[in-house]
Amino acid sequence: MNDGGMSKGIPYGRQDIDEQDIAAVVEVLRSDWLTTGPKVEEFERAFAERVGAKEAVAVSSGTAALHAMMFALGIGAGDEVIVPAMTFAATANCVVYQGGTPVFADVDPESLLLGPEQAERAITDRTKALVAVDYAGQPCDYDALGDIARRSGVALLADACHALGGSYKGRPVGSLGLLNAFSLHPVKHITAGEGGIVTTGDRTLATRMRAFRNHGITTDHRQRERLGSWYYEMRNLGYNYRLTDFQCALGISQLRKLTRWVSRRREIAARYDEEFREVPGLRPLARGNDVDHAYHLYVVRLNLPLLRFGRGEIFSAFRSAGIGVNVHYIPVHLHPFYRERFGTIPGLCPVAERAYEEILSLPVFPRMSDSEVGEVVRVVIRIMAEASA
Repeated sequence: MNDGGMSKGIPYGRQDIDEQDIAAVVEVLRSDWLTTGPKVEEFERAFAERVGAKEAVAVSSGTAALHAMMFALGIGAGDEVIVPAMTFAATANCVVYQGGTPVFADVDPESLLLGPEQAERAITDRTKALVAVDYAGQPCDYDALGDIARRSGVALLADACHALGGSYKGRPVGSLGLLNAFSLHPVKHITAGEGGIVTTGDRTLATRMRAFRNHGITTDHRQRERLGSWYYEMRNLGYNYRLTDFQCALGISQLRKLTRWVSRRREIAARYDEEFREVPGLRPLARGNDVDHAYHLYVVRLNLPLLRFGRGEIFSAFRSAGIGVNVHYIPVHLHPFYRERFGTIPGLCPVAERAYEEILSLPVFPRMSDSEVGEVVRVVIRIMAEASA
């Protein structure tokens, strides 16, 4: 896995592959079906059941999952989609892929999630959807956002790529939006190497996305094999966003360990919460009372006016000490593409922009040993003491 340039030390995230995973992949590699085969449907059924959704559609990446959502919803030229500024670029890019316009909304200053007030202010008569991003693994306020979406006649979508295994008011992430996108990248909760998945309760939208991942063609090779037919039709312009059977086999094997792995992430986060409670110049993000956080990331904010060093110097000190901190994210509207194409400017989302200057993501992944967690804690306390002196 790419650990952001560190050659050794503790990265911010890392996959966990065991012999069961390897055996599952090898079994498929020795089978008749490497792609569009039975493991795809098996993975989709298992994933949908795990998150309490009627349908799951497996695709080649989290970005493909987001793109499939926008296609299924019919986003096109003239349509606006509200996207929080604090997210990965793919959340907004997939609106642009469909010819739509992403409208960037600011975030809550304590959680960095899309807040109801910020979302409602961004709605216009051209808004077709709003995307709730479960930043760092914490679900958004889906009841409040859902109320706004219903009153405004727009779709509520979930970018749940950080939040597999989390829940909101007892309802699992993956069942909270009309469409819900997940990533299967190696640093996420489970991995298929690469890959993504969309869950929904709407079978019509699921059917549209299954064709979309296969060039817009109405049947795949296995379906035609079962029917004894060669004939197919391309009814929409789609993409090759298929996920292979051996990747799905890995996903199935990984999914069985999700509960244990999310529990371990929460254990690590709880220790960080306790250890960093009195550390000067540093505080974790706020956590809601109605959520079960999935902790894809453990993000802290630096109180820079109290510190002798800037975030860049502190970042470098952590990296030099072998702690693979990272920064998630540069607000999307500040990227040159969006500034040049859509005219976005600094000051558009001041809360997200200020947070970007202050945030660091600390290592959190299931394979972290207690001694590695302890090493992160020791380095954090030491560096922050030096920065505060």
